[in-house]
Amino acid sequence: MRRIAWALLLIFAFTVPWEDSLDFDAPLGNVARVAGLLLMLAIVPAILQAGRIRTPGVVQWLVLALFLWFCCSYFWSVDAATTIESVRAYAQVMMSVWVIWELAEKPEDLRDVMGAYVAGSWVLAALTFANYASPNSADQVRFVAEGQDPNDMARFLNLGFPMAALLLRSERRWWGRALALGYFPLGLASVVLTASRSGVVAASFAILGCGFLIVRPYARAILGALAALPATAFVFWLMVPRETIARIATIPEQLMGGDLNQRINIWAAGWQAFAHAPLLGSGAGSFVAASRLAQSDTAHNTALSLAVEGGLVALALAVGIVIAASRRVLLMGGALRIGFGIALIVAIVSSIVATVHGSRSTWLLLALIAVASRLTLESPATMALQFEPESRPIATPRTAEIVV
Repeated sequence: MRRIAWALLLIFAFTVPWEDSLDFDAPLGNVARVAGLLLMLAIVPAILQAGRIRTPGVVQWLVLALFLWFCCSYFWSVDAATTIESVRAYAQVMMSVWVIWELAEKPEDLRDVMGAYVAGSWVLAALTFANYASPNSADQVRFVAEGQDPNDMARFLNLGFPMAALLLRSERRWWGRALALGYFPLGLASVVLTASRSGVVAASFAILGCGFLIVRPYARAILGALAALPATAFVFWLMVPRETIARIATIPEQLMGGDLNQRINIWAAGWQAFAHAPLLGSGAGSFVAASRLAQSDTAHNTALSLAVEGGLVALALAVGIVIAASRRVLLMGGALRIGFGIALIVAIVSSIVATVHGSRSTWLLLALIAVASRLTLESPATMALQFEPESRPIATPRTAEIVV
């Protein structure tokens, strides 16, 4: 039963990046939700069969506390019906923090989950190019996969970069390395096509960090990539519509004095809602109702959304989760510290102009950080052999004879 649960976990991680592109409507929902429900149905008998449950870590306890606080917020919510829906949604997206913690047992498991996410990011990028190549996209400025929001999509793609870099270091199968290496140009082109200004900024951090991550074991490949940069930039210039590039070029203007696409007004309304209930908040999922905004609006800022919905208590728990995850990143060594540090920075940068605590990708990342830290403490030598190519012993002819 545990093997079935593990296979479903890999399917779940694979569907997370492109989940909104395949929706089965009510009552099933999107493909990641269906995969998650099947995973939960499989993991319970798997745990009962094993007769044990793994002791939760600090991240798991803090996530549980935040979820329970959101549940309690129903009793004082300004929009009780929305709070019930939000609590159910939070249970579905937060579950990966516990599920991956329970099922991942060795470094190869960590690598496989990251590989599944990168493969799913390939699907998301391919769907983006399909939208770009569509005959109906002639007048478009922003290109996205079906059902996706461009800013959210850019964030999903950006989280794939550090995972691809770690996969490139740990994967010994040729197709695994090709999956990781090929994702960089494909993912970056897709982020540019979304014309998400926050996504391009986060992608710049991710690509720069990944360059440092893979430069040592793949120095020649990096030099080759640098030599190909002018040609790549030229191809981008020919391929990407001028209107898309023009939108991205407004990043300095927006940072210097723009309204960040009307986010300033939304934040002002959210701040007033927070001032009305600073300690307990207005209830999970109640940001729009408490701020008196249109139903189509979102907070566009994770910290403010948490403060309005759950007050200072929820904000403190969320900060505690980030601090705990950061400490676990620091406990790792070498490539893992750099890779997951980059991923955490990408998530934090994205959270400034987006609401990320309701996204499965956010909790999947936190789950991977917690598991990587635990495995590093349990078997540091094995983790080093998996993710540090320069530390692997080089086979000599005499060794090869013995093996034969």
